[in-house]
Amino acid sequence: MKKLLAIIAFAITLCFSTLQSSAQTATFGYTDTESVLSQLNDYKDAQEQLNKIAQQWNDEIQQKYKEIDAAYKKFQAEQVLLTDSDRKKREEDIVAKEKEARDMQKAKFGTNGELQKKREELVKPIQEKVYAAIEKVAARKRLDFVFDKSNGVTMLYANPKFDITEDLLKELGIK
Repeated sequence: MKKLLAIIAFAITLCFSTLQSSAQTATFGYTDTESVLSQLNDYKDAQEQLNKIAQQWNDEIQQKYKEIDAAYKKFQAEQVLLTDSDRKKREEDIVAKEKEARDMQKAKFGTNGELQKKREELVKPIQEKVYAAIEKVAARKRLDFVFDKSNGVTMLYANPKFDITEDLLKELGIK
């Protein structure tokens, strides 16, 4: 009986020590990458450049729509004087110009459009720099997880002692 109790006690002790050694505590930190990016001059310059390009393309597209509108108004005013074939040709021309304007808008601003490609070209290196800094700060602070509270992560409460944004700014050389 004593042997059985000793074996059971040993097994329970072994189970508890195994559970205790396998239970690790994870450390967490969080940052606001939007705040960090907004303080980087490279990012500000890239955003400004993207805004200029977008405005230029938008102006070009608006000009096309104004031309289409003028052509349509002219067509409406002259339509009674036109032959059926001329009327049909003008309608087709207006429809073709509308399609061209929509296609240009999609090519410039669509999900795989030129603006998206330009954004990736300009912003991706800056983001990679920030992520490298996050990795360095996380390693230095021995964090297992880092959350970004700027876009989509709902954080109902965060103890400020886990906010690594200031450390991240220092790592990036921002005061």
